[in-house]
Amino acid sequence: MFRRNVKKGNYAYTVARVKAKKSLLLKEEDYSKMMMMTVPEISRYISEVGYNKEMTDLAGRLSGINLLEHATYENMAKVFSTILTASEGELYGMVQAYLTKWDIWNMKVILRGKSYGLDADGIKEDLVPAGSISAESLDKLIALDSNDDVITNFARMAHVNIPQEVLSAYKANGNLGEIEDFLDKFHYERLVESIEPSTRPVRLFLDYIKKEIDVKNFETILKLKFEGIFGEAVVKYMIPGGKHIDSKLALQMANAETVEALFSEISELGFYEDIKDSFNLKDNTLRGVVAGLKKYEIEQARKFSRLYPLSVIPVIDYMIHKEIEVNNIRAVARGIDSGLDRETVKGLLVI
Repeated sequence: MFRRNVKKGNYAYTVARVKAKKSLLLKEEDYSKMMMMTVPEISRYISEVGYNKEMTDLAGRLSGINLLEHATYENMAKVFSTILTASEGELYGMVQAYLTKWDIWNMKVILRGKSYGLDADGIKEDLVPAGSISAESLDKLIALDSNDDVITNFARMAHVNIPQEVLSAYKANGNLGEIEDFLDKFHYERLVESIEPSTRPVRLFLDYIKKEIDVKNFETILKLKFEGIFGEAVVKYMIPGGKHIDSKLALQMANAETVEALFSEISELGFYEDIKDSFNLKDNTLRGVVAGLKKYEIEQARKFSRLYPLSVIPVIDYMIHKEIEVNNIRAVARGIDSGLDRETVKGLLVI
């Protein structure tokens, strides 16, 4: 499904464009200002710093927090689609493969939304049509009567062959996690296969993706351990292809008797330093650890983009930062809307 091209790609042009875009991203002081505002004031503020078109276009049918959330995701989808359209050759292929993560995201949103009885507008608020499946096709999926129909049609649109055993397991217990777990694995498997490490910058991109898989797997192990799930029951959720966390280490981590014991297993892994200080769990949540893992991903992308400024990595680095900006805006708005104090809201941000 990905466009293969022997051309190396228009790296200089695309990287120049994303660098210009990155310079316009919100800074820490912007979030500090937003935390002093009401939701309508936040909406006006982001309209002035890059989200005006989406806020204006949607204002006729949405308002308040719904308008802000829908507009930020729509803006992000447009930005990512523009970057993909501007890319050529092997650069296009890698960016396209990376952006299929949003096809998986959208599939999960639609399935969960329909399961919870949300209407079409409620589901659309959380869609990010930046992958290979267009907004129009996503609308068709939402309009289908059942999740079974959604799964069948999505598989056709995304060129995914969902194994019968996965479908049978889902139908036996109605657990959408069976489908979601398979799709997460499928995305990373196809992404890794799409990267042809013919040059050092591309090999570094592959290395980055493998480290991202490690982070995803560690986060999964940690969440399941919090729920009291151990051993082989955890390993089956692991995404293959990580750089450091293989099946053996994953099983060791899954068998750790406590969350604290789990941490001793990862002291040699790259992201340990980024999360060790947040791992006190005094609030009985994983919020600080998850934020630390995201900061590790950011730093990895930033480091690689400095080493090879004319490669796919600065493009991915920008897209990561754009996604974080959108998530931060939404976190501030939701926090303010829920009446949380400023320090709590600040703790939700990744800066």
